Amino acid sequence: MTRRVKIIGVPMDLGANRRGVDMGPSALRIAGLQARLTQLGYTVEDVGNIPVNIPETLRIIDPRAKYLAEVAEVNRILADRVEHVVAEGAIPLVLGGDQSISIGTIAGVAAYYRQRGEKIGVIWFDAHADMNTPETTPSGNIHGMPFAVSLGIGVPELVDLKGFRPKLDPRHCVLIGVRDVDPLERENVRRSGLTVFTMRELDELGMRTVMERALEIASRGTAGFHVSLDMDVFDPFYAPGVGTPVPGGATYREGHLAMELIADSHKLLSMEIVEVNPVLDVRNHTAEFAVELILSAFGKRIL
Repeated sequence: MTRRVKIIGVPMDLGANRRGVDMGPSALRIAGLQARLTQLGYTVEDVGNIPVNIPETLRIIDPRAKYLAEVAEVNRILADRVEHVVAEGAIPLVLGGDQSISIGTIAGVAAYYRQRGEKIGVIWFDAHADMNTPETTPSGNIHGMPFAVSLGIGVPELVDLKGFRPKLDPRHCVLIGVRDVDPLERENVRRSGLTVFTMRELDELGMRTVMERALEIASRGTAGFHVSLDMDVFDPFYAPGVGTPVPGGATYREGHLAMELIADSHKLLSMEIVEVNPVLDVRNHTAEFAVELILSAFGKRIL
């Protein structure tokens, strides 16, 4: 297993409708991320933050895809940086920021493996499907579009990042924990071909069965998989400090079991944590929970 990790911060809130997630990378660092990963035996380097302009300095050109040019540029830089980290043999650990940063993270990992003739899988934990387009979005917020973009659906400025589309094959993609889908977005999800485990499936099957199926889907015929962890997949009782909380989410132990099974697979290529909003949090509880989950995904065991 790769024992090198490089942390990349992306203090982006341009893709969201609620301010504060730009402070997510700082909250995760304050929770001791680097030191605790080092204690697990990893060589960890924090390469700092990608620069992101604040909304007060910008103007919305298209209300159906707010701050499109700026979001695209940040993700272009992020994709290049992530690809470089993977090429160095390290695991990129990307700290958001809103979910729009997934566009760049996935593009960078996919670009590296594409050059080697390989595909990547994705396991995406989220209360939302993130499968909107400018035509279906009720808000125009790009953080509701990154899964669609990575599957080749959306505006060229985002879809064509790194010069190819799509970044992902839906046969290798899994969405877990979804429970809040926009009306027009539903059809995008159904047509996409990705595998979805809603909260109903999670309740009925249990996290172990869901993860066994997800790991098989994301690993079959791929070099490994990327994990996108939106902290709003958890019930707000466990993760109050998120951009768009939705009641009825996963529990503390379900989250750890999912991450522990990911670690057991030895197939993790990259990971991102998004939508941590310290403004809405209680004494950095959500960021501390997120760091605990990262540690479980990277191999921390109870015994």
